Amino acid sequence: MKLDVINLDGGKAGSVDLGDEIFGLEPRADILHRVVRWQRAKAQAGTHSTLGRSDVSYSTKKIYRQKGTGGARHGSKKAPIFRHGGTYKGPVPRSHAHDLPKKFRALGLKHALSAKAKEGALVIIESAESEGKTAALAKQIKDLGWKRALIIDGASVNEGFARAAANIEGLDVLPSMGANVYDILKRDTLVITKAGVEALEARLK
Repeated sequence: MKLDVINLDGGKAGSVDLGDEIFGLEPRADILHRVVRWQRAKAQAGTHSTLGRSDVSYSTKKIYRQKGTGGARHGSKKAPIFRHGGTYKGPVPRSHAHDLPKKFRALGLKHALSAKAKEGALVIIESAESEGKTAALAKQIKDLGWKRALIIDGASVNEGFARAAANIEGLDVLPSMGANVYDILKRDTLVITKAGVEALEARLK
């Protein structure tokens, strides 16, 4: 697959050949769904918690005698049946993460890249560099028509570009090792630098 390469000012800067084994697959929703679920489950905090019978603060004295009251027998105000008693089998802090094979995660990334290429939402740029001025970069992004975009650079992101992009709504910037299925699918436009293409192809070989 061959795509034109542009500069941030919109001018053409040649073309690049993209490997069909990474950018030319037929996207499968089931693979993308599994990888996104794995990502979001891993990111879930899992800090939900309730107080059980052993956690609430009450006296352990038997609340009334066992027999002769005409009511049910009870031993503690901590029981879940009473107001302010402990919760029965309530949620406890835990990890929601589950395993997903490394090869399957790589396959999901290939399908995400292929999905953007098939939609025509993949843009290749020469480089992502800036003097660190948000206003100048925001004008370039507006002129290019990118409203919700993810920019993937090479091994590292240009410091000035990252600083300029930090305050632009709808614009995310990641190094190639940070590229992931969820962030790619979340944005309408995927922008990759030439260095980013080389790094992704090396990573996904």
